[in-house]
Amino acid sequence: MPLQFELCPGRMIGGNHPCFIIAEIGQNHQGDIEIAKKMIKMAKDCGADCAKFQKSELEYKFSKRALERPYNSKHSWGKTYGDHKRHLEFSHDQYKELKKYAEEIGIFLTASGMDEMAVEFLHELDVPFFKVASCDANNFPYLEKSAKKGRPMVVSTGMQSMETIRRVYKTVKEHNQNFTLLQCTSAYPLDPKDVNLSVITEYQREFPDVPIGYSGHEQGIYITVAAVAMGAKVVERHVTLDKTWKGNDHEASLEPSELAELVRAIRLVEVAMGSPVKQMLPCEKNCHDKLGKSVVAKVAICKGTALCLDMFAVKVGEPKGIPPENMQQLVGKKLKVDVEEDDSILENMIE
Repeated sequence: MPLQFELCPGRMIGGNHPCFIIAEIGQNHQGDIEIAKKMIKMAKDCGADCAKFQKSELEYKFSKRALERPYNSKHSWGKTYGDHKRHLEFSHDQYKELKKYAEEIGIFLTASGMDEMAVEFLHELDVPFFKVASCDANNFPYLEKSAKKGRPMVVSTGMQSMETIRRVYKTVKEHNQNFTLLQCTSAYPLDPKDVNLSVITEYQREFPDVPIGYSGHEQGIYITVAAVAMGAKVVERHVTLDKTWKGNDHEASLEPSELAELVRAIRLVEVAMGSPVKQMLPCEKNCHDKLGKSVVAKVAICKGTALCLDMFAVKVGEPKGIPPENMQQLVGKKLKVDVEEDDSILENMIE
């Protein structure tokens, strides 16, 4: 059984606990804190467990030349990449305001720390867990420092090899037992042929003591629901209020109606997973009473006759007789009474 642990206060993941659903707002808030609050409320109303952002200390995440380069994309919020990113970056005080708002409405809030200084701030902010973005999954000094802080960790694994993920597992595990690995392919939107849900199974085999999850960038909800059916214990999907808004992530994001449907579908699948014990259930009784078959006499059989398979047929009989799976056990036994052709053979007829 995979490790179970408390990802957020009072919220366990792994084992038989419900899948933890992260609504990744990221930077789809357009740099507007009021839109960000609307998105947190939307995530809550749709049934997500957590609203997540992306926090960067830009001078620590990007080099000066990276920030100064011209940025002429249709998605740009400034003349340079630095101007663009600064427009989308909330201040520390704004993050405190957002966390307070999330607490007031009753949803967990965290962020991906996109550099080590951002992780320091998020630690001070007292987020319930650290989210590690795929771009930092192979940043081992970052992973080690984050793990040592003792908060649970959710690690996306896009753009990485299995060899690297084995190192990720060992590095984090050495300092922190409470983490989960998410299968992820870093493309926006993601073509279904590149999703590779089978990696979930491989992770489950390779890391049996760690809950495994899925971070999806595909369009629609079906693939994410399939991930849950495969055992994903955490799922993350980008969300938006409007897919036509400026920004690279909106096209691969879920609008409110889609997020709500995803949550409903996941909870339905969890109920449907049920028990691994195969047995006839009480809900099947009516069908069995009406259509269940039993052993009947293929020919008239006289009292005292030793039974053989040639004497039996399998039909919906009245009354219900011996079930077909027990037919072989009747061979060689004798009847205590005469049985007419096409009559049910009952247990009390057998010597």
